[in-house]
Amino acid sequence: MTSTFAPATAISSEEIFAAHDGGKLSVETKQPLDSTRALSIAYTPGVAQVSRGIAADAGMAATHTWASRLVAVVSDGTAVLGLGNIGAAASLPVMEGKSALFKTFAGLNSIPLVLDTTDVDEIIETLVRLRPSFGAVNLEDISAPRCFELEKRLIEALDCPVMHDDQHGTAIVVLAALTNAARVTGRDMGGLRVVISGAGAAGVACANILLEAGVTDVVVLDSKGILTAGRNLEGAKGDLASRTNPRNVEGGAAEALTGADVFIGVSSGTVPEEILATMAPEAVIFALSNPDPEVHPDVAARYASVVATGRSDFPNQINNVLAFPGVFRGALDSGARRITSAMKVAAAKAIADLVGDELAADHIVPSPLDPRVAPAVAAAVASAAG
Repeated sequence: MTSTFAPATAISSEEIFAAHDGGKLSVETKQPLDSTRALSIAYTPGVAQVSRGIAADAGMAATHTWASRLVAVVSDGTAVLGLGNIGAAASLPVMEGKSALFKTFAGLNSIPLVLDTTDVDEIIETLVRLRPSFGAVNLEDISAPRCFELEKRLIEALDCPVMHDDQHGTAIVVLAALTNAARVTGRDMGGLRVVISGAGAAGVACANILLEAGVTDVVVLDSKGILTAGRNLEGAKGDLASRTNPRNVEGGAAEALTGADVFIGVSSGTVPEEILATMAPEAVIFALSNPDPEVHPDVAARYASVVATGRSDFPNQINNVLAFPGVFRGALDSGARRITSAMKVAAAKAIADLVGDELAADHIVPSPLDPRVAPAVAAAVASAAG
């Protein structure tokens, strides 16, 4: 497979900064406030009746405020894109962008909340106190391994959907893409030998969702090599080591990739070309790091039948926007208090199925701009929520 996509048209710094001048979000009213009567209904004295109603029946807050349909996009700025720990203020343009995506693709209102603390307890306390103001939490750009503890504890502390998109959004789209890559190459998902490079937020979530979907041979690498029980790992890595690597492979990328069907890169490392040559025939390579993939797509195409990246200038872009707007829309539509594994797998299936008869080696996922995606994902998620 060779790339037929031309590089994206260059975008100047001046154009980028001009587009962000004053921020990317605004608040709009649903009814015009163009008369005394309108003011009296929207604000005082009319609004007092709604406040009294909610005070008497807390359930009215879900129908007479925007809180139940509002997503809080929360970050502490510790793992922003490929920029690392740049702080809360510097993360705000990214969170504004995420809110813009929620509105554009799922019709959901959202508000970015960047917190000037990296203390897990303080973040949880802050969001618990703010709970009456929103209906769901999208955690974003929070460093591992703190992100695992934070998400787990927030799910327990809040009675609303919580999802760390860097983990699960990536994993959902990876599962969708791999489902279709297996179809293109005539493989059965259960028989795939999968290698995941990266044991951070995305790598752990990808391994978990693939195991949930029936892939049994998953080998995960961190910067020190293959996760094995013998390494005495703790936390998320230790848990993953106990549930992966069924053939007890030891070593690094060279040992892991020998005979492997699939490589999924979600780390900042690189993979030498000679190691890719040892993979199984008609291999699948997802090199997802941005802006520099673990292996350039043109090099990967020498050894793989299906190649995907996180970039928009090559085929098969693995982009979280295929998942998170519809996932949160479906969770809120169904009134779900949790986003479950079944809901994530259902989202992946919906994304994969949208490709339909257009399925090909260079078209295993729909475009992020495909208007069918978010509604299909939302419907699948709502159905899986029961």
